[in-house]
Amino acid sequence: MAVVIPVHNEERLLARALAGVQAAAASLRRLHPETCVSTVVVLDSCTDNSATIAMHAAGQDPGMQVLAVDFRNVGRTRNAGIRHVLAGGRDAAFGHRLWLANTDADSVVPEGWLTGQVAMAAVGADAVLGSVEPDPAGMDPELLRLWRAKHPFIEDHPHIYGANFGIRASAYRLAGGFPGKAVHEDRDLVVRLRRLGCRVKATDSIRVVTSGRTQARAPHGFSGYLMALALEQVAALER
Repeated sequence: MAVVIPVHNEERLLARALAGVQAAAASLRRLHPETCVSTVVVLDSCTDNSATIAMHAAGQDPGMQVLAVDFRNVGRTRNAGIRHVLAGGRDAAFGHRLWLANTDADSVVPEGWLTGQVAMAAVGADAVLGSVEPDPAGMDPELLRLWRAKHPFIEDHPHIYGANFGIRASAYRLAGGFPGKAVHEDRDLVVRLRRLGCRVKATDSIRVVTSGRTQARAPHGFSGYLMALALEQVAALER
């Protein structure tokens, strides 16, 4: 089992994200003591204190590694982290298959995040698409209401979030991995998985909380989408 986290200047939120992943890994190890969990934090072109925070966390967690790249591209960064895992040749003890869990540095996974993905993998899922919810802290309540109205929390939902995405290593290789795209790298991979007949499970049972900021790091990413919703809200009020 491996967790990959791309990071670009997330000094404010990174420590919380890493703590969430560590709690999820500890929960999985309690349930499956034979399972080895490694975490790869991929620092992409960071100019803030993200590297210091990541190195401090890695110093306290022997299962955590820090990798630095200079892509300014989340697709390439996610792929670099997974390639680093695969190059190490480490296979998960659970089911003798390597499972790759992905989240983001501005997100907090629940304690049962990895145990939930493992359970779905055990019954045949090749990929798991979890749901996300914007953090209401500091977020406009009306914008949050609008987002929830467009994204109901249901099983078999139609959404794809890189902040809550798990995939079997064999399926990842088969589909060619994350493309080198600055946005929608997760959607592109899922399209290929489905075309190949891989079993993709969408679930709300392992919901991740992600930043509700509207200052977009990637104009067409999640925060960019929230900004578009906010502008849509303003336009509706002005009509």
